[in-house]
Amino acid sequence: QVQLVESGGGLVQAGDSLRLSCAASGPIFSNYVMGWFRQAPGKERGFVAAVKWSNGGTYYADSVKGRFTISRDNAKNTVYLQMNSLKPEDTAVYYCAAKRGPVSDYEADFGSWGQGTQVTVSS
Repeated sequence: QVQLVESGGGLVQAGDSLRLSCAASGPIFSNYVMGWFRQAPGKERGFVAAVKWSNGGTYYADSVKGRFTISRDNAKNTVYLQMNSLKPEDTAVYYCAAKRGPVSDYEADFGSWGQGTQVTVSS
């Protein structure tokens, strides 16, 4: 099973940018889908974005479309989440996750999870 480690979180101001990284170790097969989820205080964890390991196809939650970009570097076994024009409502713990098979935005479909990284956006 793949192990995931996130990094890059921090405290920023509204309008700033931040890039999260997710380093994966273990076998990454071509049919993997890598995703980012987030959980704000008092809320359930929700889908942010996903990328297909094979062809780089990307998928986004409506709330982040046009502001966030997910990408992957196959050589480095790393997934990135570039977050621009950050808003206070983006404040959350961000989790990297992995699954095999078709793309999904359903948390329960992802079998591997990182420990999370905190992103705090001040107004």
